[in-house]
Amino acid sequence: MTRHNSPSDRNRFATIAVGASEIKTNPHRDGTNDVVPPIHLSTTFEWASGEDTNEHDYSRESNPTRAALEEQLARLEGGEHGLAFASGMAATSTTMLSLVPSGGHIVSSDTIYSGTEKLLTEHMAEHLGVDIDFVDIRDPDDVADTVDADTALVWAETPSNPLIRLCDVQTIADIADDNDTLFAVDSTFGSPYYQTPLELGADIVVHSTTKYLNGHSDSIGGAVITDNDEVFQQLAFAQRVGLGNMLSPFDCYLVARGIRTLPARMEQHEKNAMAVAQFLESHDRVDRVHYPGLESYPQHDLASEQMSGYSGMLSFEFDGTLIELEAFIEGLDIFTPGASLGGVESLIEIPSLMLPDEFSRSEESADIPETLVRVSVGLEDADDLCEDLRTALP
Repeated sequence: MTRHNSPSDRNRFATIAVGASEIKTNPHRDGTNDVVPPIHLSTTFEWASGEDTNEHDYSRESNPTRAALEEQLARLEGGEHGLAFASGMAATSTTMLSLVPSGGHIVSSDTIYSGTEKLLTEHMAEHLGVDIDFVDIRDPDDVADTVDADTALVWAETPSNPLIRLCDVQTIADIADDNDTLFAVDSTFGSPYYQTPLELGADIVVHSTTKYLNGHSDSIGGAVITDNDEVFQQLAFAQRVGLGNMLSPFDCYLVARGIRTLPARMEQHEKNAMAVAQFLESHDRVDRVHYPGLESYPQHDLASEQMSGYSGMLSFEFDGTLIELEAFIEGLDIFTPGASLGGVESLIEIPSLMLPDEFSRSEESADIPETLVRVSVGLEDADDLCEDLRTALP
C-alpha cells in the first residue's frame, strides 16, 4: 500500500520522517554541520538585547529540540501545530482538562485505553462534574444521538484498545462539526504512517509517542497535533504554564530518532502482523481474530478506505480456559508478556490475567471476552513468530 500524503506537504512521508531537509534548514542548527540534530539540554537561554528577540528563554516554555520535534510531528500528521508531552496520558489529560469545562459533556468510545477510562470516570466525572457518555463508536447514529448542545468533546480511539475496533472518522467529524463540537482521535495504534485523522476532518490527534513513534521501548512521551489555532493556544498554555508537562529534550531526541525509521518499521510491523493474524485465524484453538487487514474482519472495508495500511496490533479470542491460556503464555519463547506496544519486540497481554482491575471495568461496558489476548507484533522473523505461537498453543 502506498502511504498517502497531505497536498500541502512539500516532501512525502518518508522524507519528512528522515528529516534531511529539515536538518539542513533547522534554525537551531547554530551553524554546525550535524547530520543528527543536537540535544539542547540547557534549561536557560541568554536573553537577547536591543532589537534582537528571543526564540527560546526557558526550556519549560520553549526548547530547540522540542520545537524541532513538534514541527516534525505536525508535518507527519498534515497538521499546523504539534505539542510534545511527558506521556501519552499527559497529552490525553491536557486535551480534556483544557477543552472541557467543569460540568461539561464528553462523548467517548466505549473501548478505550484503561488509563483514559480512569481519567474520565474517576477524575473528569467525580471531581469536575463532567457528564460522560460511552457509546459504540462504530455506530455513527449512536454518536449522533448522544452528542448535544452541551457536548464539548467527542473522543475516539481508532483502532481501539484492545478490541481493534474502528470508527468512521469522516462521518463522526461531520457529526461533531454539525454540533459545533471538537472531535479528538487517539491514533496511537495506527501511527501517522497508516492514518491521518486531521485529513478526514478530526480537530485533534493524540499519540502516545512511547509506542510506534519512538518504537524502541526506551522513552515515555505523548503528542497532540491540531489545525485549530484556538485549541493549540489553549493546549500550549497548559503544556508550558498551566500544567508544565512538556517532553524533556532527551526524550524528544529519542522520539525524533525513532521517527527516522518509522516508515520501514511500520511496513514490517504490518507484514508480520498479517502473517500472525492469518496463522491464528487458521488455528482450531482460536475463536476469532481482530485485525483490520483480514478480509473476515467486520470493518475491513472501512479500514481500507481510511487507512493506508493495517499496522501491527491485533487481538484474538482463545478457545479454552484461563488456566490453559496462562499455560500458553508461559510456553512462549519470543513473545514477551507486557502491557505496552509498538516497539521492535513482540509483546503479548491477557487483560483478564495481567490487568484484572481494568478488565473488570471494560468487560461490563464493551463486552471484552475473558480469554481475549492482545498482541503487539514486532519486527522478528514472521516464521519464527508463528512457530512460537504454534508450539505454545495447546
